[in-house]
Amino acid sequence: MTAAPSVSAPTGPAAPAADGLEPNGLVRDALIVYRRQIRMNLRNPAWVLIGIMQPVLYLVLFGPLLKPLVGSFDLPTDNPYTFLVPGLLVQLGMFGAFFAGFGLIAEWREGVVEAERVTPASRAALLVGRLARDLSLLLVQALILVGLGYWMGMRGDVLGIVAGIVITLAVGGACAAASNALALTTKSEDVMAPIINMVMMPVLLLSGIMLPMTLGPAWLESVSDFMPFRWVTDAVRSTFLGDFGSNGVMWGVAWAVALLALGVWWGTAVFRKENS
Repeated sequence: MTAAPSVSAPTGPAAPAADGLEPNGLVRDALIVYRRQIRMNLRNPAWVLIGIMQPVLYLVLFGPLLKPLVGSFDLPTDNPYTFLVPGLLVQLGMFGAFFAGFGLIAEWREGVVEAERVTPASRAALLVGRLARDLSLLLVQALILVGLGYWMGMRGDVLGIVAGIVITLAVGGACAAASNALALTTKSEDVMAPIINMVMMPVLLLSGIMLPMTLGPAWLESVSDFMPFRWVTDAVRSTFLGDFGSNGVMWGVAWAVALLALGVWWGTAVFRKENS
């Protein structure tokens, strides 16, 4: 009987690309992860529509309620949908992306993350590829929402709408990265869901997504000034109107970029720790 050849166990990462510091390796590995992730979503495209159902329902059911009220908001527009759609875009970027981590928990439980760990893939690419998938889905959902808004009567600056979608994608990337980091930290839907709900409720109420914060008491408006997503929402609304030079737009863009950088840093750090 022939003895089976012995196989020595690996003692460390298979290649130096795993540190995620080589740009070519990062892009190549991220594209591999992205293609795998996007194929999984294309097998069940219904999730794209499921993710956009909440803002669409707000647009269809809440929009008509704003028509007699928007004139009293002291805003540069009296079009209820030009006011509402930018807020719903930000809501879509936050809520849709914050739940991206639930799929990662399922992958971790099925051993996908462990299988990726033993490959020489860049650890940063494991996050970047997933973020690219999340942003692709968010872009499709944002275009559907804007198209429906136009159909219902929204008017806005074309270049400003494009800028607003870009800001939304930055916020969505930040939330998706944070969601993935939280998923690998908790590794439990039962722990992650209440944390997200606890965070999202004050964010939704203090961001002025549905109604301007100027309608509330002075103390509530002052509290909302410390909510980054309020500045992002105001920035997207201003760009929809073609106002690119206001301080609100600059603050909103700055917060969106800062949140994206923070989210990617956290997500990358957790992926590297998980795969070390």
